[in-house]
Amino acid sequence: MAASRDPVALYPDIATEGSLAAALQAVADKDGLTVSFKAPESNPLLHASVASMVPHRTILAISAWAVERRWSIRGCESFQDLALVDGDTQDLAQVVRAAQSWHDGVELAEIRRAAPFVHLSGRFEVPDHDPERLTESEWQHLRTEAGEMDWPEYRALIEAAYAEPVLRGLYPFTSHWTLRFSTSTRPRLTVVPLCLDAHRQKPYTVSAHYMGEVLAEATTAAHAASIALHYLPSGLGPVTRGTD
Repeated sequence: MAASRDPVALYPDIATEGSLAAALQAVADKDGLTVSFKAPESNPLLHASVASMVPHRTILAISAWAVERRWSIRGCESFQDLALVDGDTQDLAQVVRAAQSWHDGVELAEIRRAAPFVHLSGRFEVPDHDPERLTESEWQHLRTEAGEMDWPEYRALIEAAYAEPVLRGLYPFTSHWTLRFSTSTRPRLTVVPLCLDAHRQKPYTVSAHYMGEVLAEATTAAHAASIALHYLPSGLGPVTRGTD
């Protein structure tokens, strides 16, 4: 693993401005943009943030890498604190364009068009925190994530589970790539005792508990999802909003 470098040596231009926020602000002002950046009290050369005008978004966190000259962003929805956008680039101007779009509350796809380095997590925004829509959003995220991975067995498992209406009606989440389910959304999950696992070149497995005893094995993802239905507890109602 590469060792961290002195941020002043890695980012001398940022150090000259005094903070990452100040450097971003200089770029924004030069380009005629109106977004404002905030510097944290600690590590101001490596971190900055920008607020959004819409309440269902958190701040956009901007971080400088410690081992090479590059910046990352992460922007979440405010109810579950899950990423809507992320990405990294060596172009500070693109970071500023992404920040302006995030601040203005433009649609997620438009943020990517404004700054092509931006990666969309697959989640969509649910301003009213409707649990059914939050469930749909999380399924879309898992399908997007699986589609980007070089793991066809895992991708097949996510798609097979999604294809089953009963499983699709539950709120999905993963623990170390184990597919799990809940009858409430984050931030407080109500976990269903059912886990599905994909393995490279091995059978799919169904278990009742995370890292627990295997209940059944299947050679295909579709069969594993079908088996899972038989182990679901009875009386599961619609997904509710997870609250503290």
